[in-house]
Amino acid sequence: MRTLAITQNITVDGSIEMLTDWFDPQGQGRLDMTDVLEESHRQDSRADALLLGRRTFEDFRRYWPGLTADTTGISAYLDRVRKYVVSASLTDPRWENSTVLAGDAVKEVAALKAQEGKDIVLTGSISLAHALIGAGLVDEYRLFVYPTVQGRGRRLFPEGYEAPRLRLLESRAFRGGITLQRYAPA
Repeated sequence: MRTLAITQNITVDGSIEMLTDWFDPQGQGRLDMTDVLEESHRQDSRADALLLGRRTFEDFRRYWPGLTADTTGISAYLDRVRKYVVSASLTDPRWENSTVLAGDAVKEVAALKAQEGKDIVLTGSISLAHALIGAGLVDEYRLFVYPTVQGRGRRLFPEGYEAPRLRLLESRAFRGGITLQRYAPA
């Protein structure tokens, strides 16, 4: 069975909804982000599927494919990786290597996990993340924690969800103050 990993950029106070400018997909201004980018590429090499909700997919599709001056390699990765978008309304994804999963999200993702392959990575897609967390389908949480407090915004875990204990797989600090915290359900 494949690993379903939620990879999120998250603030110290737990927000994954970007309501302010704490996250920049092309880097963080003057911060040296090369080590974070290297880790991101390492994780990408272990995955062959990107799972997104419709809104995040449309945001990605609007931003990444047309990016001609991308020095990060993210745009090229997103063009070539197999993308699965969970949506009841989208019929034509209009982005190469994209498949619409129009059925029940939990059943569709469970079937995807049962297929042969590398990791499946979900990023953004807060509502989809909440559904998959609630269904117990998530195998790993990869949290890039940014040294900022936003004070508001939607959280990674749904309201009322409890995980009495998560198992720490890795904790790593990067030069710009960002940390990676990797957890698995205990």
